[in-house]
Amino acid sequence: SVRVNGFVCKNPMEVNADNFFKAAALDKPRVTNKVGSNVTLINVMQIAGLNTLGISIARIDYAPLGQNPPHTHPRATEILTVLEGTLYVGFVTSNQPAPNRNKFLSKVLNKGDVFVFPAGLIHFQFNPNPHKPAIAIAALSSQNPGAITIANAVFGSDPQISDDVLAKAFQVEKNTIDWLQAQFWENNHN
Repeated sequence: SVRVNGFVCKNPMEVNADNFFKAAALDKPRVTNKVGSNVTLINVMQIAGLNTLGISIARIDYAPLGQNPPHTHPRATEILTVLEGTLYVGFVTSNQPAPNRNKFLSKVLNKGDVFVFPAGLIHFQFNPNPHKPAIAIAALSSQNPGAITIANAVFGSDPQISDDVLAKAFQVEKNTIDWLQAQFWENNHN
């Protein structure tokens, strides 16, 4: 079989509508995780027909005061639309020469508002409402956008990054790094 982007390309004579369909129930609310969000991603792993098309979609549910924590998509730009509630969103630009070094851009979005997160940049969404959940739909410019949650990657890697390296990088005491690693190791590896 022929593979493109790591996925099998189906013989065009064998393709049917089910290769382009998923009963995803994206209209149904999802239970949120410890940080108060749930991302339901529909990509090439769920719909084989997305291979080579350069697009995927996600529904994100946010609990009151929930967040989709700082993360990046190494292979995709994201465009987010708020369906319900309010979201505080933002991203940090890449390392540029001064004065624009690591510039933080943010906005409060309401129902119907749209915001773009450029490919590879660290970004987040936060529901500032303590009483009501929020819902968003995100389109991503890759059939396999990837996601790297910054805190999980840095403090919960396996094996762990040396606390000497992280203490120097974050300019904090090693015991602070050890405490953070213990929190993320427990959550990611149990």
